[in-house]
Amino acid sequence: MTAPSHDSTGPAPTTRRGIRDRTSALHARARFIAHDETGAATAEYAIATLGAVALAGLLVVIMRSEEVKQILTDLVERALTVP
Repeated sequence: MTAPSHDSTGPAPTTRRGIRDRTSALHARARFIAHDETGAATAEYAIATLGAVALAGLLVVIMRSEEVKQILTDLVERALTVP
């Protein structure tokens, strides 16, 4: 009777050396996956872009308010007024 298979790589090892070899292989694969940064820069740019778009949307909402329009109009009028 064979040992039950734990995953698609084959039957579970039954000797200490087999278990140690299998564990070492799994650790090596985990280290490779954990250190693989393929696409990390692209993801960072995507997150930064989403943040910039959200900030721009917030600024548009703020700039369209009557209070802000009045403040900016008063500021420009004071700047253009010659004493």
